Amino acid sequence: MSRTTPPRPLDATALFPELAPLARTAVRLHPRAGTPTAADSSIGGPLLWPADEPWPTCPDHNSASHHGVAPDDVRLGRRILAEAWARPRAEDADLLTPEERVIVDRASISGSARIPQDGPVPMIPVAQLYASDVPALPGPAGTDLLQVLWCPFDHDEDYLPAVELYWRASADVTDPLAAPPQPSVIGSDDYLPEPCVLHPETVTEYPAPHELPEDLAERIEAWEEDQNQSDPDDSDDLDDLDDVTVVDYQYDLSVAPGCKLGGHAPWSFSDPFPMACPECGSDVRPLLTIDGTEWDGGSGSWRPTEDAHYTGLHFLGPACATHLNIGRSYNLQLYVCTASPDHPHVQNMQ
Repeated sequence: MSRTTPPRPLDATALFPELAPLARTAVRLHPRAGTPTAADSSIGGPLLWPADEPWPTCPDHNSASHHGVAPDDVRLGRRILAEAWARPRAEDADLLTPEERVIVDRASISGSARIPQDGPVPMIPVAQLYASDVPALPGPAGTDLLQVLWCPFDHDEDYLPAVELYWRASADVTDPLAAPPQPSVIGSDDYLPEPCVLHPETVTEYPAPHELPEDLAERIEAWEEDQNQSDPDDSDDLDDLDDVTVVDYQYDLSVAPGCKLGGHAPWSFSDPFPMACPECGSDVRPLLTIDGTEWDGGSGSWRPTEDAHYTGLHFLGPACATHLNIGRSYNLQLYVCTASPDHPHVQNMQ
């Protein structure tokens, strides 16, 4: 099933014509739980990997001094929790049975049952994108496939996984690897994606307020404040505030939430700062945003129409199908060099 972003609540360029030349297209990936194959674009699915090419491992996590939890335990714990939340129970009843609690605790990074890893940690497949599914996919000449892997442990003080990108010509992979190596332990269950199929959709974005000219950003802020003003004649009637429909530029009109290709950078808790290609010094542009939540309470207007029927718990629903979590519910942006996309990438969390 395709996914369709509802029309924006209003036309931002009609209110602020200066935004028109700043528009960019982005491809919302709309990951949903499924069983992708190596021939599919996916998040958390198998990769089309040459059998004669070594699988990447993390050079920083290659000894038993690093501890974590078993990926199979994490997936089993997720299934148990989802089933537990779905079944009826008395008001004071425990969510889990004692037997289920043992399994869920075993899969918890904060638990006491952390186990040492066995040898170098194999990288985990995070995303695979075919140009046939996402025609806007940039890449070196002759390639039509992007593969993203990361180490399932935090790195340095950034509290982010170390990411590697691979560009390929899919037709060159004539003998694919049947069973890639799996890590014996992972350092964070937030970095283990559930297999998801993708439903790419092209949308239009405008810069986050942080990247707008100061005068324009101030006028947009004033416009937002005007929307949120109750009628001065009814200032004592607080019930009228429930009737005010507020459209927020940052959350409703500018940058789409969720996993996406291209578009604008989703600046949030920090102001934009200069970034350049570490190899040649050229400018970089957004390539891929990995977000654990496709929408939330602040960005609900981006919820696809096909998912409007869902009324269950947010963290168990389609918005959180990947089970990824970057930082404190932030997202990871990967940038590539504008001169040559096969140069080393730059990453940032917002």
